[in-house]
Amino acid sequence: MDFFPSRILAVYMAKMFIVRTLAVLALLVLVLQALDLLGESGKILAYEANGEAELWTYVSLRAPQLVARFLPFSVLLGTIITLATLNQNSEVVSMKAGGLSAHQILAPLIVTSMGVALFSFIFNETIVAPATDRLMQWEKVDFGPIPAKSNIRTNVWVKDGNNLINAAKVTGRGENVILQDVTIYNRTENGLRSLMQGDQAKFTSSGWLLTNVVQFNVSAGTEDKSSEMLIGDSIRPDQFTLSNVNANSLSIFALRSAIDELERAGRPTMSLKAGWWHKISGPMSSILMPLLGAVAAFGLARSGQLFLRAVIGMALGFAYFVADNFALAMGNIGAYPPILAAWAPFLLFFLIGETVLVRTEE
Repeated sequence: MDFFPSRILAVYMAKMFIVRTLAVLALLVLVLQALDLLGESGKILAYEANGEAELWTYVSLRAPQLVARFLPFSVLLGTIITLATLNQNSEVVSMKAGGLSAHQILAPLIVTSMGVALFSFIFNETIVAPATDRLMQWEKVDFGPIPAKSNIRTNVWVKDGNNLINAAKVTGRGENVILQDVTIYNRTENGLRSLMQGDQAKFTSSGWLLTNVVQFNVSAGTEDKSSEMLIGDSIRPDQFTLSNVNANSLSIFALRSAIDELERAGRPTMSLKAGWWHKISGPMSSILMPLLGAVAAFGLARSGQLFLRAVIGMALGFAYFVADNFALAMGNIGAYPPILAAWAPFLLFFLIGETVLVRTEE
């Protein structure tokens, strides 16, 4: 159970592993950022006042996303390169001849990958989420001036039983919410019963006070007008102040608050819960990579199967990412429970990696 019998050997392997992982990550981000910038530069420069500074702004907002997305891939490739090099130089043979087990050989890489996973989580929360939110806002204005954060929400829909309520603009929070350009679709099971429109709605203790009301009765074909009307006594103000939530653009604590608020408003949160759990399981995928790529470390290099072993290691790693994306997609549509969608691939491939390692090397 002594996984680090040699401190010098552990530091040597950890240093090899982290250097190769960072080198692969830098290469991937550099190439992918260049390709992405080539595709988006036309849209950015299409805005009249944009120039080189805006291109660098785009890079500063896009690069953190690329780092977060491809860090686990880099850990996988760094693992395979490190272990294949050690195998080719017969260093793995020397370690096993010195009495080290397969798990003891992999222990320095796994501990280092834990540090990478912790860095990935902190990086995602402090840099990637704000950058993603900023980039989404910038793209909505076609790369014009980046809008400042505002409490104004537009085109908000709320369901009240069979009825649908649309507000073109929503301002304020809490009981001070004001709705502008309100349209109410009064529906029955068979179709639309009446259509009501108003200039403004304010929240009161008895409901929403709608002004300058025009009501059209579909079945009778008549139109009625009134200066004021009280509607929606069961509709809470927070149902209008909740805009679409993107899990990638919020930190884990902000996302938890948004989920709670959405649940109180009666809105579906299945996909957001899966995204919340994935904020934890996603960075931890780095810990799996040394285990999945371990097949490249063992077997005699002179047997001619080193390349095949490296390919098998890459196949296991990429299969994990495919399974992870599939499970997350199933969680988003409600087919899997959120916690299962986030953690099932991790647990499954941990068992696969351990099974392969134990049956072949232990």
